[in-house]
Amino acid sequence: MALTKEQVAEKAAELAQVQTGERAQLDILRRYWKGRQPLPAVIPSSAPNEVREMARTSRVNVIDIVVESLTQALFVDGMHAKDESGDDVTVPVWSVWTANRMNKHQTGLHRAAIAYGTAYLVITPGDPVPVMRPVSPRLLTAQYGADPDWCRYALEKRPAAGDWRLYDEEMVYQLTRRSDSSGFELVGEPVPHGSPWTPVVRYRDAEDLDLEDDAAPELLVGGAGGDGALQMVCGQVAPMIPLQDQINLTSFGLKAAEWYSAFRQRWIKGWTPPNAETKMQSAASQLWTFDEHPEDIALGEFSQTELRGYLESREAGLKYAATLSQTPVHELTGQLVNLSAEALAAAEIGRERKAQERQTGMGESHEQAMQVVGAMIDQVVPDDAQMIWRDTSARSFAAVVDGLGKLAQMLGIPQQELWDRVPGATQQDVRRWKAAAAQGDALGNLTALLERQAGGAGASGERTSAGGLILPPGVEA
Repeated sequence: MALTKEQVAEKAAELAQVQTGERAQLDILRRYWKGRQPLPAVIPSSAPNEVREMARTSRVNVIDIVVESLTQALFVDGMHAKDESGDDVTVPVWSVWTANRMNKHQTGLHRAAIAYGTAYLVITPGDPVPVMRPVSPRLLTAQYGADPDWCRYALEKRPAAGDWRLYDEEMVYQLTRRSDSSGFELVGEPVPHGSPWTPVVRYRDAEDLDLEDDAAPELLVGGAGGDGALQMVCGQVAPMIPLQDQINLTSFGLKAAEWYSAFRQRWIKGWTPPNAETKMQSAASQLWTFDEHPEDIALGEFSQTELRGYLESREAGLKYAATLSQTPVHELTGQLVNLSAEALAAAEIGRERKAQERQTGMGESHEQAMQVVGAMIDQVVPDDAQMIWRDTSARSFAAVVDGLGKLAQMLGIPQQELWDRVPGATQQDVRRWKAAAAQGDALGNLTALLERQAGGAGASGERTSAGGLILPPGVEA
């Protein structure tokens, strides 16, 4: 049953209030993710501009590398789905995926889920196919009931369109904000979306059974409004914030040492230059002489500051960040020298296991989205539908192909069932290969038939026509 105008406005106002609180937290994650972290709190507000500039340029953005490394290991290439009769139902729903250019947009969906911990995919009716749109959690808030898989209501802010949308289990409501920002107004009539569920699918970085009840703020964010606490501790960005601050602070100490004390400084006791010009000349002079009272003047120099400790400290921080995030250490430190394929695969095994866990969880969310698409186009998508993920591991291509050949030869697995496991093979590639193989089988059968006819008609077990041609099985003369 569709909501009334009053109910729509009330529910939208409720979700908008929740979104405001979430947005404040997500904006902090966004700034850290994109390298706009606050300056170290140890720098006083009265510090010179050169100090603040050094602090600004001392940001070594590790978080973005962690997010990108995991995102680049997640790419959906296809889907397997068969109905109860064994017929392939992949083509109708996968064509909706490709028509929406989800091969490109899926990276943004996965990246937001990994960074923030949550992202959403909205599916709405469209012509000629339903429209699939990834949405950041900064722009959409979903409200869940007893079912953790399907939300009851969702409110989306659409900055490009200049409006809002409210989704429930039956309708899509288009809203606009009142001029005084006191509430929402319904625009036009609600539009049925044709799905038995609210057409908003949630994607999570990892499953945490205590996340919904984790109200105790534990992660403090310096510079986020004083001693403000960041309550969102899911995703890859939030756990890395303290370590990111440490690396930035170490880099700031390195820059300060380079600027103020990394070079030898000379000093004079007992003499002061009368003006700035004389001071500059004395600073550039390699030989100093003093005519008056030489016994009262002393010359000396300060030793330069050793920078090795700062460099080692920052490198240790990067290695710890790699361990904490299961990111290959060579991606953070850049130390990659003459590694074989086996050694590279061993170095990336932690990230690979982490990516496989995300593939399982996000794969289920993709399958949910395909069920919504199937409902909108009257195509039943079975619950055991399976997404095909691209193999991005560091194993050599020859080793993978050799393993697939052994599976077919030694275990008797049909070769065509292994084609989608070929590294880099897309769903379209597999379809093309199967069509070519089917055409080749047909030509092979025709060639064999002609050869038998040429070798002698009427062989044992073969039926012939009145003209002596061999008839294929099932064909009457």
